[in-house]
Amino acid sequence: MKLQVLASGSGGNSTLVRAGETNVLVDAGLTVAGMEERLDAARFAPPGLDHVFVTHGHLDHARAAGAIARKARCTLHCTEGLMRNAAIRRSKNLAALPVGAPYRVVGRRGADTVEVTSVALPHDAVPTLAFKLEHLGRRVVILTDMGHPRVEVARALADAHVLVLEFNHDVGMLEAGPYPATLKRRILGNAGHLSNAQAATMLTALASEHLHTLVLAHLSETNNTRELALEAAHTTLERLGIAQRVRVLVAEQDRIGESLEV
Repeated sequence: MKLQVLASGSGGNSTLVRAGETNVLVDAGLTVAGMEERLDAARFAPPGLDHVFVTHGHLDHARAAGAIARKARCTLHCTEGLMRNAAIRRSKNLAALPVGAPYRVVGRRGADTVEVTSVALPHDAVPTLAFKLEHLGRRVVILTDMGHPRVEVARALADAHVLVLEFNHDVGMLEAGPYPATLKRRILGNAGHLSNAQAATMLTALASEHLHTLVLAHLSETNNTRELALEAAHTTLERLGIAQRVRVLVAEQDRIGESLEV
């Protein structure tokens, strides 16, 4: 299984997971043209997609999801309530995604099963989901857009080999920054986004002996820096005694990440 972040940030989010011959896209928050450009950069043609999963309805995650699924003639999976979303409805093949229950998908050739676990997150788009994808004993977790840490979420998403985790903002930068007070309250609230310190708390709960790669995701261009997010991550991994064996990367908004072996 391989994971490649195609875009990460408030301008749009998307991650490609390749499990043998089964190809899964988690979110498609760029424009259709932008998604096609990123997929092309990853040397992947949209018709090769078997499934699109959507975490929630905010445009930076769902903007092109329906259109991409329709072009690829593949299945779009989302919660039943999200099926009324205008961006989602563009898909011709929708499947209701159960929350908290194991869910299995296969590629068009009928091989390479991927087991998907979805977990509800506190965020101001209800519902918002995190995903764990498992194939042949290898596990990927994608967790962004979370208002505050929850131990039960970490338990449900345990044992990832590759973890994509939101490190959205530094509280000091956000409080002193240019955002209006209402937006600051939203981001800092229990249904907003994880700060670096909150992400460190989630990392502490999520890290296991299996973790070998951590991807810092959804960094705010205004309210965070790579250096601050990396410092929070490395400090946590050192405290856990696993810094030497866990590779830490930062997902970017404007370019695709490398293809990571899970």
